[in-house]
Amino acid sequence: MPAPKELNPDDSPQALFGFELRRRREALGLSQVQLGARIRFSSSLIGQVERAAKRPTRAFVERCEEALGLQGELLQLWPNLAQEASPRWFRNWLDVEAAADAIRSWEPLLLPGLLQTEDYARAVISGKPGATSEQVEEVLAVRMARQKVVFGRSDPPLFWAVIDESVLRRPIGGREVMRDQLEHLLEVVRSPRVSIQVVPFELGSTTGLSGAFAIAQAQGTPDTVYLESAGAGHVSDRSEDVHAINLRYEAIRGDAHSQRASTEMIRETMVTVWTS
Repeated sequence: MPAPKELNPDDSPQALFGFELRRRREALGLSQVQLGARIRFSSSLIGQVERAAKRPTRAFVERCEEALGLQGELLQLWPNLAQEASPRWFRNWLDVEAAADAIRSWEPLLLPGLLQTEDYARAVISGKPGATSEQVEEVLAVRMARQKVVFGRSDPPLFWAVIDESVLRRPIGGREVMRDQLEHLLEVVRSPRVSIQVVPFELGSTTGLSGAFAIAQAQGTPDTVYLESAGAGHVSDRSEDVHAINLRYEAIRGDAHSQRASTEMIRETMVTVWTS
């Protein structure tokens, strides 16, 4: 049998996981066959994961945790593994927002991913045609990890979100999910670094109805924009793209309620629409 492939855990999240799995398995004196019997996955799959030739599923990670008697040491690596499965263009945006000093966001249909509760996010992700429960949990892990990366920093960015009023009223996940989601918004907006403004229905058509976007700013680097489209997105730091989106954002924000009035609208909607 050939010697195990030596992995550099710094090469990628997948390499780090394979390295850690092998190290912890061998520390218990288990062969791949023995571990496979415990977790009900084949020894060949374990070998592929340990060589970073195959990305494990969350179920695989959870069973390894249990079989090896761990307390989250492998599971904490899962969000980065799931992120690695994201489209390359989106991974670029994840790097941008993780380093941003300020993020400005416009959403006409859904709440920004950085403000979503886990249940709301799961309901949104589940709406993708053909999405399996495993795929949903992978994307969900990335979204929740994003929030920790961005807001869990010692110097979190300023985050200004402008949303359409319809976002507060669209029944994503049902009444309880929406009530909890709006309550979460009321909690996060207490932070001096988070602002939420609502564009009211009564305005009718606005320039923002053409699609969602976000603008990230960081000292010493060009501003970067993320433009969302059906099933995909585009990241750009081209000056003409950034300029056009900045103008659009300011036009939309000019039509929005103040933060104080928006907070009252969120509270009123939570009570009158989503509380039984």
